[in-house]
Amino acid sequence: MFSVNNLDLRYGEKHLFKNIAAQVYDGNRIGLVGVNGSGKSTLLKIMAGVSATDDGVVSRPKHFSVGYLAQESDDFLSDKSLYDEAETAFSNLLELQKEITVLHGEMSEVGADSADFKRLLERQGEIQHQLDGSDIYAIRGKIEKVLTGLGFLQEDLERPVATFSGGWQMRLKLAKMLLEAPSLLLLDEPTNHLDLDSLTWVEQFLRSYKGAMVIISHDRTFLDKTTEFIWEISLGSLEVYKGNYTYYLKEKAERTAITQSAYDNQQAKIRQTMRFVERFRAKSTKARQVQSRVKQLEKMDLIELESRNRQIKFSFPPAPPSGRDVLQIDNLGKKYSGKSVFADVEMMLHRGDKVAVVGVNGAGKSTFLKILAGEIKRDSGSIRQGANVEMSYFGQHQARELSPQFTVLETMVQGGEEMTITRTRSLLGAFLFRGDDVDKKVAVLSGGEKSRLALAKMIATPANCMLLDEPTNHLDMSSQEVLQEAMAQYDGTIVVVSHNRYFLDSFVNKVLEVKNGSITLFEGNVAEYLRKQEVRLLEQEKNDAAVVGAEKTNTPESKDGRKERKRLEAGRRQERSRIVGPWLKKVREAEKQVELLERQKEDLERRMADPDLYSDENGWTEAGKEYDRCKRHLERWYDKWETAQGKIEEMDAALELKTTS
Repeated sequence: MFSVNNLDLRYGEKHLFKNIAAQVYDGNRIGLVGVNGSGKSTLLKIMAGVSATDDGVVSRPKHFSVGYLAQESDDFLSDKSLYDEAETAFSNLLELQKEITVLHGEMSEVGADSADFKRLLERQGEIQHQLDGSDIYAIRGKIEKVLTGLGFLQEDLERPVATFSGGWQMRLKLAKMLLEAPSLLLLDEPTNHLDLDSLTWVEQFLRSYKGAMVIISHDRTFLDKTTEFIWEISLGSLEVYKGNYTYYLKEKAERTAITQSAYDNQQAKIRQTMRFVERFRAKSTKARQVQSRVKQLEKMDLIELESRNRQIKFSFPPAPPSGRDVLQIDNLGKKYSGKSVFADVEMMLHRGDKVAVVGVNGAGKSTFLKILAGEIKRDSGSIRQGANVEMSYFGQHQARELSPQFTVLETMVQGGEEMTITRTRSLLGAFLFRGDDVDKKVAVLSGGEKSRLALAKMIATPANCMLLDEPTNHLDMSSQEVLQEAMAQYDGTIVVVSHNRYFLDSFVNKVLEVKNGSITLFEGNVAEYLRKQEVRLLEQEKNDAAVVGAEKTNTPESKDGRKERKRLEAGRRQERSRIVGPWLKKVREAEKQVELLERQKEDLERRMADPDLYSDENGWTEAGKEYDRCKRHLERWYDKWETAQGKIEEMDAALELKTTS
C-alpha cells in the first residue's frame, strides 16, 4: 500500500493542503480532480518524490515502484533512435542479459570443479530465473505494440529522437512509462498530446494495466473509462468517491446539498447566538451566559462552501443571418514539400452545421482549418463562402498576437464588440479570469492564460461561422461545460478540431475524418462515428479472415454463397430494427423533449435576469416555480435518454456477440 499521511502545506496565506491523508491499494484506478489551483499537480509531484516534503508524509513498500508523467517536461536531448530510447525502459533487464553473456565467458575460462565456477553458476541461475519471469524475449514486440498504439509509424523506429516535435516526445515519455510498468502510475494530463485513435488505444491499455494509477485529466470520457475512484481536492481537503467521474458528479451534488444545509443551519445558529450576545452584553446578570456563548462561537468549526464557479454562464453573440449554404468546397488539395496532405476534397457545409474534425496527429486537421480561415493558401480547388457569411478563427498562434501592454479587461474592450462590463467579466470568468485577474497585463500571463484570453476575445466577436482549433486545451472541466453549453445554443456554423469526446458530443452533428490524404464526412456525433469505425474495423477483420480462408482452400465464394451472405446480413438488419427500434423511438422522443425544455429553461433564465422582475413579487415567484419545474422535467428526460441509449448499446453488443459466436 502506498500512502500519504497528514500532508500539510501552505504557500504564503494560502493553505493548500490541510493534513490530508490518502491510500493507494494494489490495482486502484484513481482520477484526481479539483478546480484550477487546488493543488492537483502539486500532490502528484509529492507522491512521485519530485517535490520534497517532511519525512513520513509519503510511505510505500520496499519494492514498490512509481512512474510519473508530468504535464509538461523538457525535450529529450538523447541522440538515440526512437526504438533505442524506448528500449531503455527495459535497461535493468538488458543489463542482466549482458551480465549473463559476461558470466558465460568467465565460466569458460575456469575449471568446472573450481569454487569460482560454482559461484558463477549460482549467479547465472539467479539471473536466468529473473529473466525467465520477465518476458525479455518479447521486448521488441512490446515496444512496437506500444509505439504503434501511440501513433508512431514503423518507419519512425530508426528516426533520431531529437527530430520529433515536443508533442511526439511527450508520447515517447508516456510509451516508456507504460513499458516500464511501475507499481503506481502518476499521470498528469496524459491525453494532451494524443489524437482520437491514440487516446482510444491508451484507454484500452490502461483498463488492462495490472498496477495502480492516479490520473489528472480534464477529459471526462477518459476518466469515466479508466478510473474507479475519484479523489477531489477542495478547500485544502481530499474527499474520496467510489466510482468513476459520472458517479462522482451525482454523489458530489448530494454531498454539496448536505453541506449547504449544514452551513445554513450553522449560520442561523451563529446569528441567533450573536443576537443574544449583543442584546445582553451590558447586563451583569447575563455575563456568564454571554461569555459561554462567545466561547461556543470561538470553538465552532466553521463550515466552508466551495466557490460556485460552475454557475457562470455566457452565450455567444447572436449569429448574423446568412444563406443556407455556408461553405462550398470543390477539389480542395494541399501539399507540403511535394507530399500530398489531402486532395480532391468535396463537401458542402450548411447554416447550423456543427462539425468535429478528427484524425491522427499530422493528418492535416489544423491545415484544413487554416485553409478555410484563409491563414494559409490551398494548392488546388476552390472554397466559396455563402451569402453574408462572417467567419472567425481560433488557432494556437492567436495568443501570440495579443498586445502585451493591455490588461485582460482592456484586451476584451479592444476587441471591438460592444459589451457591458458585467457581460465582459462574466465571459472572462467562464475562461478562469476572476476578480483581480482581469487587471493583469497580457505580458505576465502564462501561455495557457494567453490562449484562454485569445479564445474569449474571438468568441465575443459576432460571427456566423466559427473555426476553432483545440479550444479546450487550457480549460478546466467547469469552463469546458460553460463553453459546451454555449456552443449547443449557438445558431451559427461551427467547425472544431478537438479530441475531447464528451465536449464534442453535446453539440456536433457531423464528423469530418482526415485520413490517408482524404477527408470524409460522417453524419452524427463523435460517439456514433467511433461506433461506426468499430463496426467497420470488425467487418474488415472478418473480410480479411474470409479472404485468407478462401486463399487457403482455393475455393472462392460462389454465387449462391454471396446470396446466402446477403440474406443473413439483411436478416441481421431486420432483427436489429425489431429489437432496437422501440428504444430508438424513445431516444428520439427524449431528444425532442430535451431540446424543447432547454429552450424553455433558457427563456426563463433570461426573464429572471431582468431586474424589473425583482419588483414583481408574484411574477418572480411564478417564474421561480416554473424554472424549478422545467429543471426537474429536463433532468427526468435526460435520465430517459441515458437509459434508452444504454439499452441500445447493450442490445447492439449482444447482437454483435451473437453474430460472432
